[in-house]
Amino acid sequence: MRDTLQLEVLTGTDGVDREITTPEASSPGLALTGYLNRFPFQRIQVLGETEITYLESLADEQRAANLVQFFGFPIPCAFITKGLEPPAPVRALAEANGVTLIRSRLKTAEFYRLIKPFLADQFAPTTTLHGSLADVFGVGLFFTGQSGIGKSECVLDLVERGHRLVADDLVIVTRRGNDVLIGRGHELQQHFMEIRGVGLIDVPGIFGIKSVRQQKRLEVVVSLDEWNADAVPDRTGLDQDTTNILGVELPRATVHLNPGKNITVIAEVIAMNHLLRYYTGTDAATRFNERLMGRMRQAYDAKRYLQEDEE
Repeated sequence: MRDTLQLEVLTGTDGVDREITTPEASSPGLALTGYLNRFPFQRIQVLGETEITYLESLADEQRAANLVQFFGFPIPCAFITKGLEPPAPVRALAEANGVTLIRSRLKTAEFYRLIKPFLADQFAPTTTLHGSLADVFGVGLFFTGQSGIGKSECVLDLVERGHRLVADDLVIVTRRGNDVLIGRGHELQQHFMEIRGVGLIDVPGIFGIKSVRQQKRLEVVVSLDEWNADAVPDRTGLDQDTTNILGVELPRATVHLNPGKNITVIAEVIAMNHLLRYYTGTDAATRFNERLMGRMRQAYDAKRYLQEDEE
């Protein structure tokens, strides 16, 4: 972020190994006045024009006393924005306490706008999953299943039909906020795909750059299972299955594979059904069930009416 934040290190390298343990960045505020009861020293400290102007307004002895207390905490690092020159003895006390002092030419608001998403991304919960991720009609479908069951072949067929590959075999999933999962491939993959019996293929090289994308939100998990006589597939969809990834509940559709089943068309239908459920708030199974229950109530009421008619 050196170039993005326009950074310049003002002190030595003694404090560059200090660990940043929180994604928060804040101004010291009252800590510069000497009130330290609620000072969040674990955060990155940002000194803007207000803080620098306040320090310059203090008498030399008072400023030094307040700064000695401030830099006495194990601060990860401190930034000065707007390219301001730190008043004495900020630089000397930072070096003496092993706190790296960094200056940015950006305005304070712009500095916060750029550094907060970066810190949030660095601290976001992350995991790696075995499977394939594709963008189908704008819906992120994550295909999972045992090795060799046909996940890559299914995604390859989707790409051939105009959909987009995000990652194959290894998907890196990061949680954004409380309920958004973003999936991407490893930087070494570069949208290569392994097809058993063929080997590695370059998807954008064959199908064009429009056939891939760098990342996509995970919205539906499609579990591919082998068909067996004891399988009990969901016939109506009323009891929607879910799975948990990084604390986020995602709908899961389990597809049992047998010869002749067109898994690609089924995947497209899963994506369109998810869009329908998202935009209308209901799905086909719910509407059909309501229609069925209404017809049963109507038949019951008619029968009850005729039973009580004694003429």
